[in-house]
Amino acid sequence: MNKLLIAMAAFTALSLTATAYAADPATVNGKPIKQSWVDFIMKDAEARGQKGEGLKNAVLNELIGTELAYQEAIKKGFDKKSDIKIAAEIGERKLVTNAFLADYMEKNPVLDADTKAAYEQYKKELGDKEYKAQHILVKTEAEANDVMAQLNKGADFAKIAKEKSLDPGSKENGGDLGWFSPAGMVPEFGDAVSKLKKGATVAAPVQTQFGWHVIKLNDSRATQVPAYDKAKDGLKRTLQQRKLEQLMLGLKEKAKIVVPGSK
Repeated sequence: MNKLLIAMAAFTALSLTATAYAADPATVNGKPIKQSWVDFIMKDAEARGQKGEGLKNAVLNELIGTELAYQEAIKKGFDKKSDIKIAAEIGERKLVTNAFLADYMEKNPVLDADTKAAYEQYKKELGDKEYKAQHILVKTEAEANDVMAQLNKGADFAKIAKEKSLDPGSKENGGDLGWFSPAGMVPEFGDAVSKLKKGATVAAPVQTQFGWHVIKLNDSRATQVPAYDKAKDGLKRTLQQRKLEQLMLGLKEKAKIVVPGSK
């Protein structure tokens, strides 16, 4: 729908005036261009800020151009292709589903009180301090101990991280994770970092679900919590997603779902 106006320049020769509109504003080879189509697209375009006296003509011209292409596609049998039929079925289901979910959210909105409560919980979870650290992630304890041995002999932490770390998000930065709250890390990692002194490296590798970590704390500071006005939109989206997840879980619990061959 968002692209319906893109090709209008190709059909400027088909321009019509608003005074020519009838019950159905046009026909193409006897097939009507329905007024309901024009109204629907106009409403969508106006909701996205498109205005102007020529908008209605532009919409109509685009629909005429689309109809010409559609009729030619039908002649060539594209409507009979199995993948197009499947895509149409899936597309219709998505439209109906999205309309249902939008209606649900309209009737079950996230209130300001909800986002404010979520903000207070967010601040609580962040804690009072945040940390800036580097880490080197390896697969085995033996590898981690070898890294520790090299560091104890004066090897450069960042160089080893670039060479050996399995963490793609930090290895190119020498293992630097930037500023983070322990609450945002897996518990074993967060606990280890919070016990370190500035400039210190863990006395022994730390095991998590991802592997073995050698961690160095570079700095710490009071938690920099974003103001509520900056955080509320993201919190609202999170709460909306949770509402939809709860809806879907409820539907799943009531449904009889059979997947042959699954456990």
